[in-house]
Amino acid sequence: MNVILFGPPGAGKGTQAKFLVNQLNNFQISTGDMLRDEIQKNSEIGKKIVEDMSEGRFVSDEIVNSLIENVVFDSKKKNKLIFDGYPRSLTQAKNLEKLLDKTNQKIDFVFFLNVNKETIIKRIEQRKSIENRSDDDLNTIVKRYDKYMETTKPVLDFYSKNSNFYELDGSSKIEEITAKINSFLNV
Repeated sequence: MNVILFGPPGAGKGTQAKFLVNQLNNFQISTGDMLRDEIQKNSEIGKKIVEDMSEGRFVSDEIVNSLIENVVFDSKKKNKLIFDGYPRSLTQAKNLEKLLDKTNQKIDFVFFLNVNKETIIKRIEQRKSIENRSDDDLNTIVKRYDKYMETTKPVLDFYSKNSNFYELDGSSKIEEITAKINSFLNV
């Protein structure tokens, strides 16, 4: 089963993805983690990522799509993908469709965790004090939230027409969101 979890930065995608990975024995595909890995390696791609993120921009589709392609073509992960934070643009969504078609896969469920900006700011402040993540600067998060909502509108429109699309109140308690997702997955 392949699942997409998306929502603004701090919506809880990663938390829900971890639950699904454990429950379904799937693989979490976090573009955020992939990008942080590149930054950690201090690769050329990593340097470009740092530049984009510090300006509040999303990393280019070209970089993200190449990282995703490696994962989708990994035969051990076939039909066991939990996408966390991807796709973020219409170009990425269409790229994912092509990659899945090439590997005879599909998306089974799309969950959009919808959360307002005020809730995101509170969550990021809490997460920063607990995890001390470098990408949790409040000003950057606000820029990323606004950009996310602007960029993702076409992606929402792209997926919301499908019967496997579910919009959830991402400001609910973690357990409530998990229960709601499980009810749709019938697990």
